[in-house]
Amino acid sequence: MNNYATKEGSLLNRVVLVLNSNYAPMTITTSKRAICLFFLDKVEVIETYDDRIHSPSRTLQLPSIVKVKDYINYNSMNVVLTRKNILLRDKQQCQYCACKSNILTIDHIIPKERGGYDSWDNLVTACQNCNRKKGNRTPEEARMPLLKHPKKPNRIHYFQQFIKESQRNWKPYLFLEAF
Repeated sequence: MNNYATKEGSLLNRVVLVLNSNYAPMTITTSKRAICLFFLDKVEVIETYDDRIHSPSRTLQLPSIVKVKDYINYNSMNVVLTRKNILLRDKQQCQYCACKSNILTIDHIIPKERGGYDSWDNLVTACQNCNRKKGNRTPEEARMPLLKHPKKPNRIHYFQQFIKESQRNWKPYLFLEAF
């Protein structure tokens, strides 16, 4: 595979902010999906990256923010409780020792066997060592205080973590600065 193909592939996986027709943030998708939606005439490109993508017949500036053309009745500010989203919330770091190990687990603060359940405020990221050390105890019983108390993120906080230098034009749409 040549460098051009590798670069094009990575460009197609760039993150794109999707806004509803009223400019409310809805989701994050890949640039590949955003380009497909653009050619299906379902979205309007609002902001672009500096990069361009090429086909045999066209050159297109890579979308950074798109807005759906027809309003979608979508008012959820919830973030789905998944392993991936817990890892994102906890910044890929053990919430007991702060290590950023390659192998992280999800730990129940109050163990399931003791009435704990799967919820945003009972699940944290833990390295394997800390998870084994804590075992079937609470953090207090194991004398392993949490770095921060877990809480449920809202969708805006979820979007904000995707903002890097190349996404600074997202800030006004995510209530981080004035237009």
